[in-house]
Amino acid sequence: MAADSGESSFPFKSRRSPVLSLRGVVASSQPLATDAGLKILRAGGNAADAAVAVAACLNVTEPCSTGIGGDAFCLFYDAQKKIVKGINGSGRASSNLTLDCLKRAGVVKPGDDHLPYTSAHCITVPGAAAAWCDTVEQFGSGELSLKNILQPAIDLAKEGFPVHPVAAYFWDKCGSCLQVPTNKHGCDMLLNGHPPKAGDVMVMPHLAATFEDLASKGKDAFYKGRIAKAIVDVVQEHGGLLSLEDLQQHYSTFDEPIKTSYRGINVWEMPPNGQGITALLALNILEGYDIQGMTHNSSEYLHTLIEALSLSFADTLWYNADPNKVKVPVSGLLCKEYAAKRRALINAHRALESYERGSPFSGSDTVYFSVVDAQGNACSFINSNYHSFGTGLVPEGCGFTLHNRGSNFSLRPEHPNFLEPIKRPYHTIIPGMSTHEETGELFACFGVMGGFMQPQGHVQVLLNMIDFGMDPQQALDMPRFCIQSEGQGLGSVFLEEGISGRVASELKELGHKVAYPVCGHNRSVFGRGQIITRKKAPGKNGLKRDVYWSGSDPRADGLAHGL
Repeated sequence: MAADSGESSFPFKSRRSPVLSLRGVVASSQPLATDAGLKILRAGGNAADAAVAVAACLNVTEPCSTGIGGDAFCLFYDAQKKIVKGINGSGRASSNLTLDCLKRAGVVKPGDDHLPYTSAHCITVPGAAAAWCDTVEQFGSGELSLKNILQPAIDLAKEGFPVHPVAAYFWDKCGSCLQVPTNKHGCDMLLNGHPPKAGDVMVMPHLAATFEDLASKGKDAFYKGRIAKAIVDVVQEHGGLLSLEDLQQHYSTFDEPIKTSYRGINVWEMPPNGQGITALLALNILEGYDIQGMTHNSSEYLHTLIEALSLSFADTLWYNADPNKVKVPVSGLLCKEYAAKRRALINAHRALESYERGSPFSGSDTVYFSVVDAQGNACSFINSNYHSFGTGLVPEGCGFTLHNRGSNFSLRPEHPNFLEPIKRPYHTIIPGMSTHEETGELFACFGVMGGFMQPQGHVQVLLNMIDFGMDPQQALDMPRFCIQSEGQGLGSVFLEEGISGRVASELKELGHKVAYPVCGHNRSVFGRGQIITRKKAPGKNGLKRDVYWSGSDPRADGLAHGL
């Protein structure tokens, strides 16, 4: 099976060195956003403050991926205490939303497994605004106000910014939802009625006003003021059931991260409803293999990773749900003995014909960016609309689109992730953090955005660094694979250009359904990652210094930059 190659001339092959720095670093998918984070660090802010500044600027410069109309998750590493904390900034379904009312309204038909992606019923309460405020309040330096932190984004939105090439491509590719006549305010996200081209200067005054309201009034400006009313109005105009009460009752949760150990490294993820547990499950399975003894990106290596991740997805596509509504067997899933049982299913000479969930009960389109400050604190942050512009619906006078995260709910009543009122859906966005198991010191602040690619990306870049000794930029540059989700199941394995044709053929012979080669702009399927690692290095008089090595994914517009 061949994959659409996209634009084969799209450059990915130029060499990029890792960025090394001593006093902090920001890595994001957009240069202007990276610069905003550095401004905050220079002004005395810490990693958490800078992360929120980057999140806001990415809303301005990459609204086709992210925004305040979506959700956010954060992992924060406290260098002094050597602990990792987390914020779950995902929203919940309307208190009025049930499957019965959707059936009565004709929104879904018998046999449908999820909501239509463009339906207003997919709009859960947007959690990003609260997550931004909570990140600053809980983890910030206390030196800067929210207004200081949001000011770079406000300035970009008011004064204008040049649109970068990758953002322009996806703005155009996915921007038709903004041009639908019934989307009255979609034009706020366009330039003269059309998606901006690379190099065009875009101004977003309504988004600037939204950020100014948030900066001066905090969370209430978004969840109780004119913005809340505008959100509810546009949702209800399009048949949705989200209410002012739903927004007023929203809150983030401060969840304890979950972890597993892999070859002396603790890998931290947010717990369900996030899908980070998928990466931890796969790492537990892979720990039983001699990964270093395999040739990188050989058919043996890729087959092993594909099978481990497929088995992990088989579990999480069933068990991952809102733990406040259903029991999620986290400890059973992460048990090393359970991983051994799943590992035993893998045949080195043949792909499994189907991937079924196990029984772990023992007793029980997106942006990602990374920031480390001079004190060694690290913030791993991810913010998303889900599918590009999400639903594409723009609240009046607000300058952002509303996400479609509710499309991840299952419509099967027996499923743990079944749609229910005031419930969080299965969530794809996952920040990553890793520390040395023995010392608790930071190993890497990392992430790879991109729907169901994210845990796959986490595993691939971690193995690149841990097992193959790559620096962050090398780890991101390496060609990747992506197991495609088809409905709630698993389908083709996409292979990026750079993996050899011989390996692609060998994987087909093993029974994998391979799409190869994937190149050009279609490489977006492999996600866009950012990584910052910390290493001790000798300095003057034999003193050891912390040196931060960082990398930024070549599949995006961005860069890493340090102080």
